[in-house]
Amino acid sequence: MTTRGKIALFIGGTLFGSVGIKLLSSRDAKKAYTHVTAAALRCKDEVMRNVEVMQENCSDILADAKEINAKREAAAEAEVIDDAAEEEVIGGAEA
Repeated sequence: MTTRGKIALFIGGTLFGSVGIKLLSSRDAKKAYTHVTAAALRCKDEVMRNVEVMQENCSDILADAKEINAKREAAAEAEVIDDAAEEEVIGGAEA
């Protein structure tokens, strides 16, 4: 690329940047940014509500799972005790 081409690109980029800054800082652009930011905040709030509901559901599931395991463990212990008691009765009858 020639020196003139490089200078032309530099000047074009500078002008484009200057116009871009003016466009981005215009009243209409600020209004658009405000609306986009408000929409993003609403979206964030909705996502946070969904996360909260999911956390509550997971807590409920965990509590239910722990309860199921506690009942199974109690039933297994009762079965071991019943088996031991039967062995004592059978063992005592043979003697």
